[in-house]
Amino acid sequence: MSATGRELEALLALMRTLRDPQAGCPWDREQTFASIAPFTIEEAYEVADAIGRGDLARLRDELGDLLFQVVFHARMAEEAGHFDFAAVARAIHDKLVRRHPHIFQPTGPTDAGPMDAGPIDVAQLHVSWEAQKARERAAAGVHGVLSDVPQALPALARAAKLGRRARRVGFDWPDAAGARAKIDEEMAEIDAALAAGDAAQVADEIGDLLFTVANWARHLQVDAEDALRRAALKFELRFECMERLARRAGIALDELDAARWDALWLDAKSLTAKD
Repeated sequence: MSATGRELEALLALMRTLRDPQAGCPWDREQTFASIAPFTIEEAYEVADAIGRGDLARLRDELGDLLFQVVFHARMAEEAGHFDFAAVARAIHDKLVRRHPHIFQPTGPTDAGPMDAGPIDVAQLHVSWEAQKARERAAAGVHGVLSDVPQALPALARAAKLGRRARRVGFDWPDAAGARAKIDEEMAEIDAALAAGDAAQVADEIGDLLFTVANWARHLQVDAEDALRRAALKFELRFECMERLARRAGIALDELDAARWDALWLDAKSLTAKD
């Protein structure tokens, strides 16, 4: 057995011990798929955060935490007689082989047309990938264009995914300019709702605006969720820098006026840009 295999088997054995009905951990034994799901989502976010911060040591640890979530779910499924970790690994292996016919010797043409032996560009790969996913959804009895887009996705990511799905059947702006024009329309509707003093309508219109921005980003080939995550991290780093600058100057943040805030912000932008 390889070193990787030994480490993985040790992790699986640890999970079996933690879930043991007699000798296991009381907390681990009482968990269910539903109770563990929020931790799984949290760990995925922590992986993304480590990547955003460029912290590879932390990334290693967070990937381990995320792997443990997979092991946890697989163990609970095995106990209930549904599937085990090996089935999870086998399923993703087989899925990736199916979705890469240009690598793993296709036995015939795909729905997107035959894959010849010549060079394949990214656009062709995307068409082939989407065609294979559509076949898999149909085989699983999923026929609605939007029906299997997870509701638990972050809102911006889900908005973009819904837009990509709708585009497959022709429901989309023809280009980025169309989405950009829709942003102006949504802004006008927000202003009208504000003028009418309709708080519920304001909330609805802001939701429409955010949905449109996410899909404008999609047209521009920008991941809106990642862009917002990076913007929030940038804001966080700059604000922390302002706090340090204020402390060094012996100034309490709640005593700063607008002009001093602006000056600190510009200093923080300069310092964090250099870092």
